[in-house]
Amino acid sequence: MSDDAALCEAAGLKGSAAVSAEYVYSGPELPHGAASGLDHFVVRNGVACAGIHLIIDLIGADHLDDIELIDRTLRECVRTAGATLLHMHLHHFTPNSGVSGVAVLAESHLSIHTWPERGYAALDVFMCGDARPELCVGVLKRVFRPREVRLTEHLRGEGA
Repeated sequence: MSDDAALCEAAGLKGSAAVSAEYVYSGPELPHGAASGLDHFVVRNGVACAGIHLIIDLIGADHLDDIELIDRTLRECVRTAGATLLHMHLHHFTPNSGVSGVAVLAESHLSIHTWPERGYAALDVFMCGDARPELCVGVLKRVFRPREVRLTEHLRGEGA
């Protein structure tokens, strides 16, 4: 029995499943010079900041209980944005129920929480350096086909 399965069983979470990928990047140095001490601040609309943080709400979305599809979609978001995946962990609460998870990136993170019974997904996409988090929106729209997308952008570390 996997550690995740044993943990779910011990917590009384019958029917739960977890997917945890191995660390994807294990090189001696992180990309974009991160190991060299560069801070990877970016400039967005003329403002220097630590990175771009997107809060994304998908309303009236499909496939929000499909953990394998969510895994593939988050990985596609990471590739499309030009980010580097360090670790992925997703948890499916019960069959046909919500999924929560995080992709830990060299550039920060991408998280998702879904409520398939309401057709709603909340995503949090924060990336610094050369990554382009806004490119994730098109991937999410294509895969989950939401009726509406609500997007808020926050420039993290502005003025630091």
